[in-house]
Amino acid sequence: MKEESIAVLLRIFIGESDHFGGKHLYEYIPEWLKSNHYSGVTVLRGIEGFGHASKIHKSDILDLSSDLPIIIEVVDTEERINALKEIIDKENWIGSGLITEEKVKIVRYGKNGNK
Repeated sequence: MKEESIAVLLRIFIGESDHFGGKHLYEYIPEWLKSNHYSGVTVLRGIEGFGHASKIHKSDILDLSSDLPIIIEVVDTEERINALKEIIDKENWIGSGLITEEKVKIVRYGKNGNK
């Protein structure tokens, strides 16, 4: 079975060392999303990148403590993504970072989206 719909993909760009609520932000956000029944989240760890300060962060065997780039991707309805952005702002989850969003077409396979 195949089901198609329109959703919003929110990308949150942060650093690996960012924290909130006593946890790494890349752990805190997915846990919060799961407990609040969001549709899906993926955390990606970059091997190299730079932000507004133009300081390059990269994975290096000699420097294991580098602040690598993290991207948290969240997919859900426009209403739920808007509610999430309000919470991010209200609770100041992100000290320094970037958020992008775009409408996406979702294609789910299997019964109720499950295989």
